[in-house]
Amino acid sequence: MLTITQALHDQIVAHARKDHPDEACGVVAGPAGTDRPERFIPMLNAARSPTFYEFDSTDLLKLYRDLDDRDEEPVLIYHSHTATEAYPSRTDISYANEPGAHYVLVSTADTDGAGPFQFRSFRIVDGEVTEEEVRVVQAY
Repeated sequence: MLTITQALHDQIVAHARKDHPDEACGVVAGPAGTDRPERFIPMLNAARSPTFYEFDSTDLLKLYRDLDDRDEEPVLIYHSHTATEAYPSRTDISYANEPGAHYVLVSTADTDGAGPFQFRSFRIVDGEVTEEEVRVVQAY
């Protein structure tokens, strides 16, 4: 299960809505070994595409150096889908290289009649996708 604060949830959704119609992407870091998302890090979608996201390689290198310096890890990796449901695509699955991370997808399309976005979390390990419950809390 992913437990996330309302503030972080809202920041991810706001980033997805702001970058629409392009896919938004980013990371929420947390103290190594805690599985607790704490620090919101929006990233630039280097692909600038409504159907694909890509972290800039220079930004990604800086991110991992910063995480190492702070003794943090990417607890949550997020991106948005602009015209489809919030479910990992084959490309998303092939790029999922952090087996301990929660992969959050936000859809900015109303694909299920439940409103203007979906917020879902998955574990992706060795190509296998497992959806997990999301619990939004006021504070940890």
